[in-house]
Amino acid sequence: MELKNRVAVVTGGASGIGAAVCRRFAAERARGVVVADQDGEGARRVAAEIGGLGVATDVSDEAQVRRLVDAATQRFGAVDLFFSNAGIGAGVGSGDGGVGGPFASNEDWQRSWSVNVMPHVYAARALLPAMLARGEGYLLSTASAAGLLVDIGGHAYTVTKHAAVGFAEWLSIAYGDRGIRVSCLCPQGVRTPMLEAAAASFGAQHLLATAIEASEVADAVVRGIAAESFLILPHPEVQEFLKRKVADPDRWLRGMRRLRESVFAR
Repeated sequence: MELKNRVAVVTGGASGIGAAVCRRFAAERARGVVVADQDGEGARRVAAEIGGLGVATDVSDEAQVRRLVDAATQRFGAVDLFFSNAGIGAGVGSGDGGVGGPFASNEDWQRSWSVNVMPHVYAARALLPAMLARGEGYLLSTASAAGLLVDIGGHAYTVTKHAAVGFAEWLSIAYGDRGIRVSCLCPQGVRTPMLEAAAASFGAQHLLATAIEASEVADAVVRGIAAESFLILPHPEVQEFLKRKVADPDRWLRGMRRLRESVFAR
């Protein structure tokens, strides 16, 4: 899909990857870019910068996702592309001493599910009827490399990002021959507030060495949309890691155990 003259909605658009993608979509001469974020002021600030529309949205609330789609449609016309990008990393921990892993609070697990998975479902429910009627549309979601591999410090993050990848795969299989394009963005470390917070605690320091800028992710997103690639991998090494995991899961798991030991021993 070419972005020129298209209408795009981006959630989590007030900062980080979302803000960078909003700016990149505008540079590609999209007809309208809708910036959505729980931080409504931040969303409106980015929107004002690019001539778009800022909408305060809590994506864990299906009614608000529907209102977002309605607002985008009323302002710019039918939504061509919805980038479900908002996400959180909740309840990190090593799983030792009752901290993290299966010992994380039910609230952390539920919040992770509510923000990292269900908004993709809500967006599909809100958009698919009209997209299928038109015979075209694009659903793009952010999952993270953790959805293909594992985040050794983010248990609920890993599980819910795997679910996000699975849902995107299902959408592509179910609707790919009916004009619906589906892509799943799976970056590794990106210099965003989320990574900085994770690195300041524990379990993510090793990602800083290969972390890239949000603008580089945005460039990869535009290339992926143009090619209509299912997996968008801003870090090429993720594809190699995935190949190793599939080729020999036991060897891959042993390597991940060594990585975990080195990270948590610091």
